[in-house]
Amino acid sequence: MAAPSSWGLWSFCCRGWSRVLPGCRLPGLRSSWPRGPLGARPLSQEKRATETHFGFETVSEEEKGGKVYQVFESVAKKYDMMNDMMSLGIHRIWKDLLLWKMRPFPGTQLLDVAGGTGDIAFRFLNYVQAQHQRKEKRQLRAQQNLSWEEIAKKYQNEEDSLGGSHVMVCDINKEMLKIGKQKARAQGYKAGLAWVLGDAEELPFDDDKFDVYTIAFGIRNVTHIDRALQEAHRVLKPGGRFLCLEFSQVNNPLVSRLYDVYSFQVIPVLGEVIAGDWKSYQYLVESIRQFPSQEEFKEMIEDAGFQKVTYENLTSGIVAIHSGFKL
Repeated sequence: MAAPSSWGLWSFCCRGWSRVLPGCRLPGLRSSWPRGPLGARPLSQEKRATETHFGFETVSEEEKGGKVYQVFESVAKKYDMMNDMMSLGIHRIWKDLLLWKMRPFPGTQLLDVAGGTGDIAFRFLNYVQAQHQRKEKRQLRAQQNLSWEEIAKKYQNEEDSLGGSHVMVCDINKEMLKIGKQKARAQGYKAGLAWVLGDAEELPFDDDKFDVYTIAFGIRNVTHIDRALQEAHRVLKPGGRFLCLEFSQVNNPLVSRLYDVYSFQVIPVLGEVIAGDWKSYQYLVESIRQFPSQEEFKEMIEDAGFQKVTYENLTSGIVAIHSGFKL
């Protein structure tokens, strides 16, 4: 596989989180918004009309939310196809690596933010189900006196097949969630899975609720990254883990030059040919260049209250996985 082809993934795996939308009411979702040191901002609080970036364009913070929403509303139907076309499937390996780094156990409560199409959620369910089945087999071997009826009952209980694990997919974009739900139905995912419309900057969940928080190719589109990180810290249980898969700064000069050529001259063209949308993919290309470096983002995660923060570069730094704990 030619190296430049793997870099196309960046243009799709991202998400906008600066626009507040009403979330679905499910158990554990917050009905009020208390403000603490790391708590969510009250919805009624005014946001400063300061400037920020939308790709290489300078816009107001309020304007950026709407623009990012429109980008993902536009690309939702072709999202998965474009991921595969532009990366030759490499995005799948990066997401697999995120799960391998997480190593969830049966009973894990996961919040996947910017997870509209379900790629991380489905991997999580597959992983914990396989873990639980291996555990069940070990227990069955240790209990040879079980009847066939008892053995069959264990394997027929769909909820129990996950060992109590659950994933909550939270996305601000209705169209992305719609595609994710369609994929879940088509692929037979039902148990241990829920979908919530919500903003990464003001998550509609109670404090100390989740064991793991993931966000893959989404956080760079948040208007206030610091607020999203603070919200991640708030909703995690003590001992909970933050994991972020995101495009980063390439650390190889030759790869960096090739990456730029592919990003600015190939990706928008593919976006136009396959999805009929040059501008959205041009923005997605530019948004990567505006994201902080690996070290800068690590400091932002630490500033949000996380400890033992580390990162691992993948594919010469095209992407990185940052990890931290709420202790």
